[in-house]
Amino acid sequence: MQYGLNAVWQQGDVVARAIMLLLILMSMLSWGVIFYKGMELLRLKRRATIAERDFWLAGSLAEAQASLGSPGSGNPHLDLVEAAQEAYRGPQSEEMMAPDEWLHRCLGIALDEHLARLASGLGVLASIGSTAPFIGLFGTVWGIYHALMAISAAGQSSLSQVAGPVGESLVMTAFGLFVAIPAVLGYNTIARNNRGVAHKLHRFRHELHSFFVRGERGRASKGTNIAPSSRPGISIMIQPGI
Repeated sequence: MQYGLNAVWQQGDVVARAIMLLLILMSMLSWGVIFYKGMELLRLKRRATIAERDFWLAGSLAEAQASLGSPGSGNPHLDLVEAAQEAYRGPQSEEMMAPDEWLHRCLGIALDEHLARLASGLGVLASIGSTAPFIGLFGTVWGIYHALMAISAAGQSSLSQVAGPVGESLVMTAFGLFVAIPAVLGYNTIARNNRGVAHKLHRFRHELHSFFVRGERGRASKGTNIAPSSRPGISIMIQPGI
């Protein structure tokens, strides 16, 4: 008698095979999300370290912006800087609300988009981690039911006749746990690292807001103003009418 997943596949009916294929698909999907989000978080952490180290030490805003790298959906620090600059290019914003409030709103929108992108994929891991054990359990119940029906039809009820089919059916429960455990661990690890990245982005947004607000205050008294930052190195020039 053969044992293992191969025996479950060969002896199972359409429902049992569909459950196995579903669990295999869920496992591939969860591992794909884990690897993708893991690489994304490593890239964001490295970029956050570079931004905190190089951005505020640059000699000008252009140099500081260039230190953040090329634009793209995966560059939240550069998007925040561009959002702050766009807030100052819209004169209609000053008619609706105070400049610092408009700047805070623009930075908040840009940050929220990246935080939502950080959270993408976590719903998949949460769903797989919570449903995979029950799908495997359903496969076990289905297999045991058909095994007992076959034994009853054969008229044999010895332990040797029951142990094999029932044991094969229990493999489905183990398979469901094998799929669910990495998904749950991956979800917790990614969520914890997301909170760390989000904290750094919130801090960078707050520093940008304070920096650009200083430039706005200086513009009121002079036509052209160079406002020093609280950190050494960087300065910003704000032209009138921009």
